[in-house]
Amino acid sequence: MVPSPDVRPVGDLPNEIGRTAARVLSINGITSLREVATHSSRELLALHGIGPKAIAILGDALAAKGLRFRPS
Repeated sequence: MVPSPDVRPVGDLPNEIGRTAARVLSINGITSLREVATHSSRELLALHGIGPKAIAILGDALAAKGLRFRPS
């Protein structure tokens, strides 16, 4: 199996979300916290490679910037 490339950092997304989550978000055109905020946590969890840990980290990063996930 070929290791996935480490695309971090992606925009202002926190590195703590992990390599896979950063790659999945980037592939889906999400490269900033503002773009994350246009999606609900449920939508992001539906992406293969985005798990509860990444959602929690993203939620904290959004809150620090006065943003939040779009309501479901």
